Amino acid sequence: MKKIDETDQKILDLLCEDARMSYAELGRRLNLTRVTVRERVNDLVESGVIERFSIIINPAKAGYHLSAFFEIGVHPSKLHEVAKALAANKFVQSVNQMTGPSTLHVHASLYDNNHLQDFMKDAIYNLPGINNVNSYVLLRGFKVKRGGVKIGN
Repeated sequence: MKKIDETDQKILDLLCEDARMSYAELGRRLNLTRVTVRERVNDLVESGVIERFSIIINPAKAGYHLSAFFEIGVHPSKLHEVAKALAANKFVQSVNQMTGPSTLHVHASLYDNNHLQDFMKDAIYNLPGINNVNSYVLLRGFKVKRGGVKIGN
């Protein structure tokens, strides 16, 4: 397991702001050489601290105006089958097994209310092993953190 030092954390923080930031720019901001930054980033990738570099798409600007969350109770024998089917759906953003009264917590980005209705009918209710479904539509978000977990103190 890699120990994250203060410099690594600063690199991670900057990459979370802009994953396209060049090694030279990272170096300028941290008073390090480009080579040192490249080596540290490569080490973070090789050790698995950085799993991948990605982009974040604004769903509303891409036509997905409805963000829905589902708590889905699933019979234990069908859990992995249902999770796999939901994860394969292009509208599903995340599928997580949770503690508490529901088995799966699912987030989907959808076009509108009609799409929500069709999604529930076609992508959820048709799956074998579903015991119950609670759905919630996001009205407004106050904070979204898509990475950049502060490691350590």
